Amino acid sequence: MSLEGKLSAEILIVAPHHEHHGVWSGRPHHFSNVSPGKIKKVHLHEGDWGSVGSVIEWHYVIDGKDHVAKEVVEFIDEENKAITFKVIDGDLLKEYKSFKAIVQSIPKGEATWVRWTFEYEKLNKDIPHPFKVFEFAIHLSGELDDHLVQA
Repeated sequence: MSLEGKLSAEILIVAPHHEHHGVWSGRPHHFSNVSPGKIKKVHLHEGDWGSVGSVIEWHYVIDGKDHVAKEVVEFIDEENKAITFKVIDGDLLKEYKSFKAIVQSIPKGEATWVRWTFEYEKLNKDIPHPFKVFEFAIHLSGELDDHLVQA
């Protein structure tokens, strides 16, 4: 049995694709205002906001428990409105040897498809697939949509 896995899902939001992508790629520190119950703080450790190679630390809450993830911005595709985060430190690496999150904003008429993809390798076969973190990311995009539409 392979320890590698991939989760992918798409949700439809109302906000324009460029606005959704703009927050993920260049202003992730705004998430503590967008969703203060889920995101406690987001810090830039290295580089500049919106730049490949930047290191970002997220403090977030899932099921009432505090978590931390330090990620490097591995790739930004402005043409296709996609960004790839690679986890380099934090709670996820207690269960996963590697973990990447890719979020893409795809125009759909006046709306936007948000495609989330997680690519990961579990440390052992007893580790669960990261469904809770995946659901968290999808809900966060929904909360961002609400925030952008109200702005």
